Amino acid sequence: MHELGITQNIVAIVNEHAKGAKVQRVLLEIGKLSAIMPDAIRFCFDICTQGTVLAEATLEILEIPGLGRCRQCGAEIYLDKPFGICNCGSVQLDLITGEELKIKEIEIEELCV
Repeated sequence: MHELGITQNIVAIVNEHAKGAKVQRVLLEIGKLSAIMPDAIRFCFDICTQGTVLAEATLEILEIPGLGRCRQCGAEIYLDKPFGICNCGSVQLDLITGEELKIKEIEIEELCV
């Protein structure tokens, strides 16, 4: 399960950017063609955040659909796997979206003194 290692890296990056402040929310973008299972990331997130500033943070995952552009006719088509066939019959597709793995937002608690 490579999601554990990915989640550990996400937690480390967020922890570094939080600079000791308590993290309330993390928003990830995960492409549907990335071979990363959002449910596995959610499971690992709860484990990996224990004892960190992310311990009670909410994890939100935005799944980005796969989108490809045909090299032959230029049409854009939605993909549920990293390959496909255009309506024109071409299989030469360039992926536009769907392979993302991004930490899109981090919400940190502000302390008023």
